[in-house]
Amino acid sequence: MIQLGQILFILSVLVILHELGHYVAAKIFKVRVEKFYLFMDAGFSLLKKKIGETEWGIGWLPIGGYVKLAGMIDESMDTEQMKSPPQPWEFRSKPAWQRLIIMLGGIIVNIILAWFIYTVVYSTYGQKYISTERIQENGLVFGEVGQKAGFRNGDKIIAVDGKYQPNFNRMTLDVLLGDNVQVERDGKKTDLILTDEMKAEIIGKEGKQFMGPRGVNIQIDSIVPNSNAQKASLKIGDNIVGINGVKVAYFDQLSGELGKHKNDSVTLDVKRNNEVIQLKALVGKDGTLGFKQKTKELKQDYLVNNQLTVGEAIPAAVKESWSLLVYNVKQFKLILRPKTEAYKHVKSPVGIARALPDEWNWEFIWNFTALFSIGLAFMNLLPIPGLDGGHALFTIAEMITGKRLGEKAAGYVQTVGMVILLSLMALTFGKDIYQLVADKFF
Repeated sequence: MIQLGQILFILSVLVILHELGHYVAAKIFKVRVEKFYLFMDAGFSLLKKKIGETEWGIGWLPIGGYVKLAGMIDESMDTEQMKSPPQPWEFRSKPAWQRLIIMLGGIIVNIILAWFIYTVVYSTYGQKYISTERIQENGLVFGEVGQKAGFRNGDKIIAVDGKYQPNFNRMTLDVLLGDNVQVERDGKKTDLILTDEMKAEIIGKEGKQFMGPRGVNIQIDSIVPNSNAQKASLKIGDNIVGINGVKVAYFDQLSGELGKHKNDSVTLDVKRNNEVIQLKALVGKDGTLGFKQKTKELKQDYLVNNQLTVGEAIPAAVKESWSLLVYNVKQFKLILRPKTEAYKHVKSPVGIARALPDEWNWEFIWNFTALFSIGLAFMNLLPIPGLDGGHALFTIAEMITGKRLGEKAAGYVQTVGMVILLSLMALTFGKDIYQLVADKFF
């Protein structure tokens, strides 16, 4: 329930402020706003109240929200008013530059919101990250998939596509998004080229946890449904400390021992609730049991906490927001490369909620809200009919050519865009809901 509460809170903040950006811009240019909705009211709304010319409400479907502007074909697909002559208070009566600002209002607010949140977080909690330099002082360890891609236990990553990343979590992401990884191995520099097929295997089997610090215990973070790990009754939070009587304290030792027993049964010594129990398990042909691992709480020495003044936090917040926007572009490009199979791991709010912590932490929530805000800004910038970027694209084309898309054609374009968006939402929601049910009952 805490995870559900967190995602509903984050979505509510982002949707309300995004739509408020459209609303304020519309009011500035004297466009009538007929509806302002948090979440979609397909068929019916949970709450609604008419105040002045605007109906304010909450829909039942938490996949976004909208403001309905008079004289515009939008998510509501209401085309009746378009049959009447244009009125001065309608969106379609305004100059193209004003319509463009109204369309970009939500995106602008999302970016400003991220700047503001990061400024407050950096000047109160501090700018925190895990140091790449500190965490790989003794080198890194890699899972089976990472080693197949060419990494070796003890490697230190010194650059990805020619750039060094001081933030370890970002550096892990850089490796998955980049192409050329330069490592230091036995005192020498070695270049590794990651193919799309390698990335598909890393993302699918181990994700961002495919590498970690050497000399740090590893515990189970998630279990693949119907896997050997699940059949062996392993649980999230378990720490495997031995295999067939051989002690395994670190990640490389664990993967090494499992690799010796492919397609064979083993006895696991598992530390659970400060007690060591023994479980029988079958090791797969790839030398894995079917779970993902996470490092236990990292030593305080790995954490960098820069305490910034408000004056220092403002440019740092702008830099961080820009960096996140660049990462969104890179991740989108990765999704468009089918061989990476990154598209299979796109998450709906259901999937995102499941990844949130099960305790309420304001520092985490505000950081995640800022990150999500930049993601929402990027998504809405995409030139897809039905999104703000699609409307903006046609408006910019009109400003350049002097020709406006006909209302009938605009209706068709909006319909196609909504079908595409709803289909994508249905796929991502369906995938995450199926995974939720499978994890609970299978």
